[in-house]
Formats: sequence, C-alpha cells, structure tokens
Amino acid sequence: MTPTTEQITTWFDTFNRDYFADSLPRPRLSLGHSRTRLGSMSCKRRRTLLGWNTTGFAIRLSTYYDCTERELQTVLLHEMIHLYIAWKGIRDDAPHGRVFLRMMNELNTRHGWNITVSTSMRGRQTTVPRNDNRPRLVLALENSRGECFLSVVNPRHAVKLKAQLGRAIDVKPRAWFVSTDPFFADFTTVRSLRARRVTRTIFEEKIAGGKAIAV
Repeated sequence: MTPTTEQITTWFDTFNRDYFADSLPRPRLSLGHSRTRLGSMSCKRRRTLLGWNTTGFAIRLSTYYDCTERELQTVLLHEMIHLYIAWKGIRDDAPHGRVFLRMMNELNTRHGWNITVSTSMRGRQTTVPRNDNRPRLVLALENSRGECFLSVVNPRHAVKLKAQLGRAIDVKPRAWFVSTDPFFADFTTVRSLRARRVTRTIFEEKIAGGKAIAV
C-alpha cells in the first residue's frame, strides 16, 4: 500500500497514546522513496547555556517498496522508539543499543508487533515503475575526500544551485547532465543542495550515460 501523510499521522497519534503515554511530540511526518531505508528519524541538537537542546524532529517512511499496512506501521514504531530516546535525552550505548532493544522487545512481546533492528529489502516488489525513463536534470558532485554524490535538480532552480555551489567549501560540481536512466526514478527532485551518496562506479557510469549540459 501507499499511505498518505494523514494516515501515518493517525497511526502516530494512536501509537503515541497506546504505547508511549502521549509523551512524544508529533514530529514532521513525511513520505519518500528511499531504496536503502524503509524509515528514518532525524533531529537537530545544539548546545545552550542550559545543556543540549534537541529540536526539529522528523520521521520519514519510504514508499519505494510495496509494503503492507502492518509492515509500514512496524517501521513507524521502530522510528518512534528512536524519537522517544532522543526526546527524553536517554543515553544508549549504540544506535540500536540496550535501551532501544529493551523497548523493541517490550512492544513485540506485550503488544504482538514484529519490530526488528533492520529489514532486508532484497526481493521486495517496488512501487516505482522500472520503465520510468523521463528526462531528468542531474548534478554530479564530489568532495575533497573523494566521495561521490548525485542529485536530480528542478531545472527552474539550477542557476540558483550553481551559485550556491560557488560558495560551497567542501563540494565541487563534476558535471551537469540530462539522463533518462530509470535509476533516477526514485530520486527526490530538489531545489536546494541535497544529494545522494553513490559509489564511484555508479557515479562514473551515470555521468558517462547522460547528455552533458551547461547550466
């Protein structure tokens, strides 16, 4: 199924009430098309005179794979555990450390869920058409450590992004090109400097397969 943000908001509020005693703030809830993670929880931490302040909580679920409602709810609960630990300022010994595992096992044992530390996406059917070969404007970037990044850019914002790149400290454009490769079908079309890290092999392959363009 492909949920809406309204649905995942309803799930969040129900789980917050039933399992977290309504103690969690509602984060920014959104949907994406990540191929590597079914869910993610992010936040911002900054030091103040009174200690660390954590804000900007966000949970994102991927709709790239065709998951059941129960599977997506399980992913949401996984991220809500991360949210709880971050919101309460609890120190765990690893990203999926003892505190996380204790909470995960309690939800599984007492409430019949099947939350796991990680989920294999191998063999799963996708919701994104594999023959999606619309032309896309792609920006290829490298940093000083030799890491490679690809980004699908909204053409209306290409000039603005080019100007921002001129002020960037540790990232430089390698190429701008147009590609009809279905590889880019699940990329978010960006208006700001955001990109997905890829291997050097994929990086060079996609540049070579695209049509160079001047921005």
